[in-house]
Amino acid sequence: MAETPNQPAEGLLNSLKNLTVTLIAIVHTRLELISADLEEGRERFISVLALAFVSLFSLCFGAVLLTILIVVVFWDTHRLLVLGSLTGLFLFTGTILGAIVVSKLKSMPRMFEASLAELIKDHQEIDTNP
Repeated sequence: MAETPNQPAEGLLNSLKNLTVTLIAIVHTRLELISADLEEGRERFISVLALAFVSLFSLCFGAVLLTILIVVVFWDTHRLLVLGSLTGLFLFTGTILGAIVVSKLKSMPRMFEASLAELIKDHQEIDTNP
């Protein structure tokens, strides 16, 4: 009969230990998810940035060479008209492409979206199970 008072204390200790282990596992899982989200976002950003710089350099260099070629071809007849037209074309194209880039940046997925969804599930689970 001396063991009866100790059993609730041991049961409480085991419950607290199990609760602590569960909370640590949940935090560990969430931190791994956040880490994966950060790594994925960083890799995506670096690859897009590198491609954008190479693409921009190539397009600019090609545009300059094409402009020189067209101006040389029309040098004797309509050089100012050609220069003005090409300038307008480049400004128009740059404006359209800039607007597309801005819209794509605005539509990129949020960082930590999966982590936030899991945290919301955890919060709802805690609220429903007192």
